[in-house]
Amino acid sequence: MSSLLAAVSADADLMVAQNVFFALISLVMVIAAVRVVTTGNVVHAALWLVVVLAGVAVQFLFLGAEFVAVTQVLVYIGAVIVLFLFGVMLTKASMGDDESVVNERRGMAGMVGLLLFAVMAIALFDSFGDKRVVIDEPQSVNTVSDSIFSQYIVPFEAVSVLLLAALIGAIVLARKD
Repeated sequence: MSSLLAAVSADADLMVAQNVFFALISLVMVIAAVRVVTTGNVVHAALWLVVVLAGVAVQFLFLGAEFVAVTQVLVYIGAVIVLFLFGVMLTKASMGDDESVVNERRGMAGMVGLLLFAVMAIALFDSFGDKRVVIDEPQSVNTVSDSIFSQYIVPFEAVSVLLLAALIGAIVLARKD
């Protein structure tokens, strides 16, 4: 009986530690996300975005989705941020602090951000309500890949076309002169 109580106590301690680390990483992600949109330096914004995306990968690790966490690091941090910086450097954007970018239309950007937050919150509450997500066991690589290439193929391909269009647009803008 005492070994059962010790096991339950150890599980409770583990849950408390996971919740504390989840909160800490979430706080770091929120601060980094605010810095992404408030910094005047485009390269610094990209580096703050790396912090946010790394936090997402850690959150996936907490959920037991190691494959998705590694994919997050490889695809988003490894490829998308490099593509973003490549596009910034190709378009000859301002690399230092640019005061005109910082102060330009800040109110409109805030309203759009609040509107997007409200729409996403309403959609989440409408879709899930008070349901709790219970993960019985971590998903296998086969399950994740089957869902990506069957149920979620359209969003997957839409993102790839969007990234290709962004790269082509950066090259066209850089080649105009």
